[in-house]
Amino acid sequence: MDIQVKLFATLKDRAGSSRVMIDLPDDATVSVLLDRLAATQPKLAPSIATCVVAINQEFAFGSTPIRSGDEVALFPPVSGGSLPELFRVTDGSIDLNELVASVTLPSTGAVCTFTGTVRGVSADHETAQLHYEAYTPMAEAKMKQVAAEIRERWPLVQGIAIVQRVGRLNIGEFTVLIAVSAGHRDQGVFEAARYGIDRLKEIVPVWKKEIGPGGEQWVEGHYHPTSDDVK
Repeated sequence: MDIQVKLFATLKDRAGSSRVMIDLPDDATVSVLLDRLAATQPKLAPSIATCVVAINQEFAFGSTPIRSGDEVALFPPVSGGSLPELFRVTDGSIDLNELVASVTLPSTGAVCTFTGTVRGVSADHETAQLHYEAYTPMAEAKMKQVAAEIRERWPLVQGIAIVQRVGRLNIGEFTVLIAVSAGHRDQGVFEAARYGIDRLKEIVPVWKKEIGPGGEQWVEGHYHPTSDDVK
């Protein structure tokens, strides 16, 4: 079926028109529409991740069906905000639900999270607590760099949150949390979350001390930054 999509504000400017026609299958949903627009309208692709969809003058979401004759409109968030991001080094507890909410937009259909936790027993030793220390201003700046690198690789990602705990943490407590959102699970959220924690371990200045029955010791990494890591 052919659907006429009305465009407003920045989307209209990007497309150079207030309307575009898109061919959709009869069982199309909003997620299918957005994927098809991103593939067939490259000028709109940078805005697809954060746009708001309305069908018949009511907000619509990823699983909302689209039927022949529906009035479909796309526009940026009314408040005009940018993509949601949160970067924090904290000695307080991490609220997973709060973090997921911070990266969720009306157009979000998938949120992938990675949580690191204090492990008490591994193959070769036992740990009672971990103590984390960070060079906080640089750590938060490098978290922003990690987010920028994620956006370069997965441009359909919407929100990104990276939170690192510091201080003494007990077994089972969260140590770090990364949350990445997108309109659909196939738009890079899994890969971006994995990239985020791997890259954090390389360039974000955070260190941990293991505290156990045998004493205490700092754990040092092996990655040495290069000029490519300077942004």
